[in-house]
Amino acid sequence: MRWKEGRRSENVEDRRALGGGAIAAGGGLGAIVLALLVLFMGGDPQRAMNIATGGGQQQTQPKATNPEEDELADFVKVVLGDTEDVWKELFAQQGVQYREPKLVLFTGSVQSGCGRAGAEVGPFYCPADETVYIDLGFYRDLKSKLGAPGDFAQAYVIAHEVGHHIQNLLGLSDAVHAQQQRLPQAEYNKLSVMLELQADFLAGVWAHHAHRQRNILERGDIEEALTAAAAIGDDTLQENASGRVRPETFTHGTSAERVKWFSLGLKTGDVRQGDTGIGPPIYRGN
Repeated sequence: MRWKEGRRSENVEDRRALGGGAIAAGGGLGAIVLALLVLFMGGDPQRAMNIATGGGQQQTQPKATNPEEDELADFVKVVLGDTEDVWKELFAQQGVQYREPKLVLFTGSVQSGCGRAGAEVGPFYCPADETVYIDLGFYRDLKSKLGAPGDFAQAYVIAHEVGHHIQNLLGLSDAVHAQQQRLPQAEYNKLSVMLELQADFLAGVWAHHAHRQRNILERGDIEEALTAAAAIGDDTLQENASGRVRPETFTHGTSAERVKWFSLGLKTGDVRQGDTGIGPPIYRGN
């Protein structure tokens, strides 16, 4: 991915040097459950953090950064800047001003507008403070544990979380969450899948327009993103974790679905085609 000449976003807050110990999970949750949480991007951050904190105690200690992570932090600033440029343009085409999200880099644990979270929950977007939170250690897991290396795979993670910000700005998240409160768990999960697949689609839309604007894609980049999308499908994660697949528990979509919707966004760049069952991500006015 051609990123080093890109514009750095000014909306990144680096809290890595603050450190942050692991949060002890209460309620009898074991390491296996927490390990699964890190594999799921997006979703409902409030529910995830309620699980992760569980009444445990958090200890903070200073932590030095390192050159490798510092370069990755610089990369994150560029990708976020690219998302700002793309979505500012696309919102303007609908006659709307784009409100840029914040992004917080942290180590170990972090206090967000949705509560305190440990790195175990993975990258997440909090609608309460319109902020994306990322522990850069997740990228090591993406490469070593999920077999999805590459800088464009890392960019996909950020673009997916910004996709949740787009849904929040357009009122889609609130509308879906309001429906979910009246539904049994299986139906609740289906709506969660629709939100997540649309965020994948929006990540693809960003990639389409970022490449058009700045020629960011190099050979192999698309394959990196598709590998990442496939690696975090519910069916793949469940199969790898337990050898058993339970579709009624899916919250993010299958590997094939995630690849399909990211690919559609990448190919078309047309937000009107992103209706995963909850309506297209377009501005509808007041």
